[in-house]
Amino acid sequence: MIKSLKKNDRFFAISLLAILSIIWGSSFILMKKGLEVFSHTEVAALRIVTASLSLVGFILFRKNATIPRKKFKYIALMGLVGTFIPAFLFALAITNLKSSITGVLNSLTPMFTLIIGILFFSTPLNKAQLIGLIISFIGSIGLSFINSSGNFGGINFYALLVLVATICYGISTNIIKSHLSEAPAVLVTSYAMCFYGPVCFIYLFLGTDFLSKFDLPGAWVAFGYICILGAAATAIGLSLFNKLIQKTSPVLASSVTYLIPIVAIFWGVVDGEKLYFSHYILIIIILVGIFVINRSRRFKA
Repeated sequence: MIKSLKKNDRFFAISLLAILSIIWGSSFILMKKGLEVFSHTEVAALRIVTASLSLVGFILFRKNATIPRKKFKYIALMGLVGTFIPAFLFALAITNLKSSITGVLNSLTPMFTLIIGILFFSTPLNKAQLIGLIISFIGSIGLSFINSSGNFGGINFYALLVLVATICYGISTNIIKSHLSEAPAVLVTSYAMCFYGPVCFIYLFLGTDFLSKFDLPGAWVAFGYICILGAAATAIGLSLFNKLIQKTSPVLASSVTYLIPIVAIFWGVVDGEKLYFSHYILIIIILVGIFVINRSRRFKA
């Protein structure tokens, strides 16, 4: 799909893919560090509040950029399934999953992007894509059954939370391409965040005691990690991702998840996480499946 783009567009796509892989690949370790002090709901809510504060300026000073009113229902839905729900699911999942494994499971986003596209957005399916879906599914299920010792045991239900989050990403990606491709990417992201930022802000102050945790050792450092998570991984990352979808295709854009596991595993190893041989085998199976899915589909400019 990259080869089918014009030279300038190809460089643009590759650059964004590289930047996004670093930003999003680092997001899992940032969540893990934030969870050392704050609860999973506080981490998720703080992430969204930080992201909305980082982007509100684009709405206040948007100059002549506008979005038709009829598009706001799609922006609200995109923000719900593309950020709000996944933020809480990932934060909860990492409480019982290695951050590196969470990053690997996130690579299933292209699989669900394709499935959602087939079911609801008239995306065609060919034999190679079906094979890729089956391979990825086998790898993800296998990874969900590996326990902390690297052996197969009972299913880790926290892994299923990540799978639900990737389904949400698949829905969001198709919504952006089908209904928001002409709208300014940064403005779309800004409105999406500002829909849910106030909700999370109210929740933090009325539904949690997160302010009292700033007296705990390491609280400000953990808060700093969450701020980076919100500003970089959510605000900047989502804006760049939306732009990439608009310029290319949903499946090509979501192929950033090829590289995210590499970055996530790197940070996990640095932080002392241990992966076993069975982990790596299933990681390879998942990535092979995603490769088959993307390889079989050429982007038409």
